[in-house]
Amino acid sequence: MSKNQFKGCDYYNIDELLSDEQKMVRDAARQWVSKEVSPIIEDHCQKAIFPKHLLKGLGEIGAFGPYIPQEYGGAGLDHISYGLIMQELERGDSGIRSTASVQSSLVMYPIFSYGSEEQKRKYLPKLATGEMMGCFGLTEPDHGSNPSAMVTNIKDKGDHYLLNGAKMWISNAPFADIAVVWAKNEEGRIKGILVERGMKGFSTPETHGKWSLRASATGELVFDNVKVPKENLLPNKDGLGAPLGCLDSARYGIAWGAIGAAMDCYDSALRYSLERQQFEKPIASFQLQQKKLAEMITEITKAQLLCWRLGSLKNQGKATSAQISMAKRNNVNMALEIAREARQIHGAMGITGEYPIMRHMMNLESVITYEGTHDIHLLITGNDITGIPSFK
Repeated sequence: MSKNQFKGCDYYNIDELLSDEQKMVRDAARQWVSKEVSPIIEDHCQKAIFPKHLLKGLGEIGAFGPYIPQEYGGAGLDHISYGLIMQELERGDSGIRSTASVQSSLVMYPIFSYGSEEQKRKYLPKLATGEMMGCFGLTEPDHGSNPSAMVTNIKDKGDHYLLNGAKMWISNAPFADIAVVWAKNEEGRIKGILVERGMKGFSTPETHGKWSLRASATGELVFDNVKVPKENLLPNKDGLGAPLGCLDSARYGIAWGAIGAAMDCYDSALRYSLERQQFEKPIASFQLQQKKLAEMITEITKAQLLCWRLGSLKNQGKATSAQISMAKRNNVNMALEIAREARQIHGAMGITGEYPIMRHMMNLESVITYEGTHDIHLLITGNDITGIPSFK
């Protein structure tokens, strides 16, 4: 089957709802992914190596903090443009989108939203170009869906804070220059603090043996009496709402990104079905294959409309956490189901690295869990419509 012929899916003419700038941003990211990511990603995935050489290019296409104002190094784009970039990156690979999501929503966003002016000017321009890379420390070995129970802590030592604890399943950790870490102070209040590589007692052991996100660098953050300057504390927001605000931004990007993975699986399945011959005709001519393809494009179209509306609300400052949660849960589940159906259309070829299906499927098994599990997002929606929290 011919390679790199991806054109995208737009069954409902959603491009007509996009501005010229949004389409230009999307097309630039699409071209970059086709040129730089698609040709090398299978090999890196098979070898479980993160393609670190792509970081400079991600910065150049504005994938790091695209909605951050230009005065701090960002592109000053709107949230639909950000979503479209994430869509195209995940069409390449969930791990590449994860790297950009973490940098944008979990590192640059909290520094911009909660940081001091000095912190913004010190870190954001370098993070925007990829000269400096970051990670986000919230999840702990014993506290995932319940981050409020974290045990990582800071103690006030007069001229500095003393940080102790550990974080787990941290994307970008093995190579990050800076970590946005959430820890409890002596009063039990959650605070954000910026920890830089090289601080004594701070280590980032890499996580190995993953069957998913193999082309993404994952690790731990370990803090053993780390002295952190007081000026590294994020001053403008604390409490659990601070890291959850970051997760809203990340989940929004994931909702768009999952569409990219689904589009890539659908595109590959459609092309394969038109070229693969059985019983002297293409398998696309059989009813059950057409059923699969028709359901795929229908679900992708529904997800596209969901994200476009969510992006419009986010641009107006009206998108709620529950709305973002619904889109993340729906779209990732949709993409995973499409990957599974696409694998069947490809038959045995679907399990090989010659096609992207199995890689996307394995990646999405992580995406459906991180930034809030599928079940937790269902319960967030349940809480929102009934007013009764079921997981506290």
